[in-house]
Amino acid sequence: MDYSNTTTTTKRRLPKRIILVRHGESQGNLDMSAYTTTPDNKIPLTQQGVEQARQVGERIKRVVSEQGEAKNWKVYFYVSPYERTRSTLREIGRAFSKKRILGVREECRIREQDFGNFQVEERMRVIKESRARFGRFFFRFPEGESAADVFDRVASFMESLWRDIDMKRHCRDDSSETNLIMISHGLTSRVFLMKWFKWTVDQFEQLNNPDNCEFRVMQLGPTGDYSLLIHHTKEELEQWGMTPEMIADQQWRATANRGSWIEECGYMDSFFDNLMEESEEEERDDELNNCNGTTATTSEIDSAVS
Repeated sequence: MDYSNTTTTTKRRLPKRIILVRHGESQGNLDMSAYTTTPDNKIPLTQQGVEQARQVGERIKRVVSEQGEAKNWKVYFYVSPYERTRSTLREIGRAFSKKRILGVREECRIREQDFGNFQVEERMRVIKESRARFGRFFFRFPEGESAADVFDRVASFMESLWRDIDMKRHCRDDSSETNLIMISHGLTSRVFLMKWFKWTVDQFEQLNNPDNCEFRVMQLGPTGDYSLLIHHTKEELEQWGMTPEMIADQQWRATANRGSWIEECGYMDSFFDNLMEESEEEERDDELNNCNGTTATTSEIDSAVS
């Protein structure tokens, strides 16, 4: 469903940016054995992770303030309930004054993929080797989730996000520019982008996980659609694992007129082989009509079709 075209009783005011941030370096990123004694949701940041979060807060502030040129901007935070994301939020928050923060909400549906309870390091290594063979999206961890499960709850969160936008929960002043910042996890952020931009499972499988405190900026373009290619460069998108087809779609979203998607993007080519042009279709139909006007054999019709 294309929500940006949805009409409501009041004019929809869209956030200027939606920024997806992965948490800072955690103890689990540093040492996998941490998961054997500490629940995943309680894994803390390392000191380096704390510093990463402080630095990324300043970087995000420069983005939303447009290097200090923009004056009337605000931020609203969504955060995963895990300790490492909450801690990342606290450090990011140091970059912003109270008047700039519209609000914050803890959101369970953007939590980390569930890998089970306490994780035995050697067993998890074997399981992740199986995941690499099976495929990342549909592989479900024993007692845990698959990326497909995460997709379902992220889709539910997205429905709530649009309701928040429609009810202007992020917008107290129509003259200010709102920036939504989602502090979450690597896979959850990739799944969010997959759902938003309608990427296929095969396209998802090619994406690289963002580094700790790396962020992705979805920015609203002049045509009313969000694109990653307004803030980021084509080279960055290539580094993330995006295909030329996906990058072309981002370029279209940044600049194209609505209604021209099918003509300008080649997404359908990934679903079909050798689609006919209109002239080829008309020629084939003429040949079939000629066959139908005579007593044609099955082999003659097959020859006309091919």
